[in-house]
Amino acid sequence: MTLRNRIKDLLMKSMGRSHRGLLAVSRGRIGWSFGSVTMVELRTIGRSTGKQRSTMLNSPVHEAGRYCLDASKGGDDRHPQWYLNLLANPNVDLTVKDTTMPMRARTATPSERAELWPGIVKAYPGYAGYQRKTTREIPVVICEPRD
Repeated sequence: MTLRNRIKDLLMKSMGRSHRGLLAVSRGRIGWSFGSVTMVELRTIGRSTGKQRSTMLNSPVHEAGRYCLDASKGGDDRHPQWYLNLLANPNVDLTVKDTTMPMRARTATPSERAELWPGIVKAYPGYAGYQRKTTREIPVVICEPRD
């Protein structure tokens, strides 16, 4: 891994820690939304370690218990670790405010992505820039309640 990629990864981790710190200091009153975008905490199982991993993300599109996430990693050419983890084990937990839900995560089909992507960009226009910045198609992840 290059030094540049290590620095990017470290910055992403620090942003997540800062976000969790804001939630803790505000006792959850600040940090669960960013404008009109809902923030979520995604818990996956590490594909190599088997340990639970937690990531703060946003869900620009959500409805009726279904949450959509985008694996943008800020337009990086690499997939985020949380996405690789859920590919290996799609059973995840998603926390929104004070509610944790057992979910099953999957990558949106091409037609689902085509339908969801405009709403994602509308909710946060920065995603269009992230997509232009990378050669990979940014995956959209759909989290639905586990049976």
